[in-house]
Amino acid sequence: FLSSRFTMKAVIVLASVVVCLHLGTCIDPSLDLEWENWKMKHKKVTRRRAVDQRRREIWEENYRAIEDHNKRYREGKETYEMGMNQFGDLTTEEFVKLTKMRTLTRMALRRSTKVMSATDLRLAASKLNFTGIDYRTMGYVTPVQNQGTCGSCYAFSAAGALEAQWKKKTGTLIPLSKQQLVDCSTSVGNAGCRGGLARLSYDYIIKNRGIQAEATYPYAMQKKNCTADKSKIVATVSDWKFLPVGDEQALQDALVTIGPVAVAIDGSTIKFQFYRKGIFSDSKCT
Repeated sequence: FLSSRFTMKAVIVLASVVVCLHLGTCIDPSLDLEWENWKMKHKKVTRRRAVDQRRREIWEENYRAIEDHNKRYREGKETYEMGMNQFGDLTTEEFVKLTKMRTLTRMALRRSTKVMSATDLRLAASKLNFTGIDYRTMGYVTPVQNQGTCGSCYAFSAAGALEAQWKKKTGTLIPLSKQQLVDCSTSVGNAGCRGGLARLSYDYIIKNRGIQAEATYPYAMQKKNCTADKSKIVATVSDWKFLPVGDEQALQDALVTIGPVAVAIDGSTIKFQFYRKGIFSDSKCT
């Protein structure tokens, strides 16, 4: 009897292992309610069973990675917190495809004649004797927005820096149209929701002799036909320049002497995919 019962348990355990291997990831029943609530929140409840199963596996893998990271965060071993979001059932590779950004090589930057002098920036910053600066408290920064699944980070970066520079010049903070850059800067080389560059966005604004406000050309999370209206322009750009490649001191000096600048980072990691709050720091991020 004992031998039979032991054999039966062994068979059940073995069967469970086989099921887990077949599915790729063991499903945790204790997460059923949280999974269903997540699907309801993000409107992912009408998928086929096979698709739902695969997405559940990915979601649980991401869930565990977030929990492990946040445990280290609570222990003071990480500088930022992660959290589940609308990208929870995507692999990192799938996430990157949604937010991919065109790249400008270091060689292209070195060849450019539009690079600021690190020496001049250091000299100017040293005269100001700043120990810290927060443009949020100074009213230079508009509220955080959500780019959605459109690869438009370049538009947000370009517009955000220009908003601050316009505030510095005029005293008025105006949220500028990211959608206009998504729709219209394809004429200078950007690719709508498939990525772009801040410097090409500025090229477009210069060519167009200005950009509209968010209020007159709101963000739509998708590429549309360009409907720019020059009679509604509220801000302009005369020129732009690069900062020296990989020079964090020059970046710091530029923030102090010039103001907020447009930057791009490599966000192709799970840590960036589920970043929630705190100071983001990752050795794989460039």
